[in-house]
Amino acid sequence: MLIAGFPAGAWGTNCYLVAPAAGEECVIIDPGHQAAQGVEDAVRKHRLKPVAVVLTHGHIDHVASVVPVCGAHDVPAWIHPEDRYMMTDPEKALGLSVGQQLMGDLTVGEPDDVKELSNGAVLELAGMEFSVAHAPGHTKGSVTFRMPEQADIPSVFFSGDLLFAGSIGRTDLPGGDHAEILESLARVCLPLEDSTVVLSGHGPQTTIGRERATNPFLREVAAGLGDGFSPAPRRGM
Repeated sequence: MLIAGFPAGAWGTNCYLVAPAAGEECVIIDPGHQAAQGVEDAVRKHRLKPVAVVLTHGHIDHVASVVPVCGAHDVPAWIHPEDRYMMTDPEKALGLSVGQQLMGDLTVGEPDDVKELSNGAVLELAGMEFSVAHAPGHTKGSVTFRMPEQADIPSVFFSGDLLFAGSIGRTDLPGGDHAEILESLARVCLPLEDSTVVLSGHGPQTTIGRERATNPFLREVAAGLGDGFSPAPRRGM
């Protein structure tokens, strides 16, 4: 399997291109602020053919390049219905004015083809399977994508802004809910195998086992003591 990832834009949001191998079809995950050129560079380098964009949630730092990327390759974008409005109204999703000097060449809007995600769905794209789990807390429509273990390749978990290396997503923006993100961590993350590779929306790669042992939020959720936590340090939006 090929996973090409890079941090994009003002918030360093991780964008991923996932394919069975170089020279094959691929899925693009979270093409955010100023990600379009990085996507095209990875497509050319690995000789990939995009077939879909999938989104972990609707914040502008994860969706800002959806329109140009989908348009360039004539592919659909998948998003949970509760976050769909954010593609056309990012300021409502943030509860503040997004400075034009920061956003630069932002293209607000939906691509021509938008498909909606649901909890428990299994997307079969580019010859791969992505299991969808609705994981609200950071936003109402946050989701994660999990790829199954294959031979000597461990399961891969695209956590969006639910789980980071050493932290969790912020819950102080509209639609955020700290109790809800703790419930999502318990329901979605804790059952995963320790060997599961976590590729999050911001920051470095980690594993469920490492986070289970060292992440203070996941440790306390596992112990059933999560209600006393205050929101995590900010990362991204």
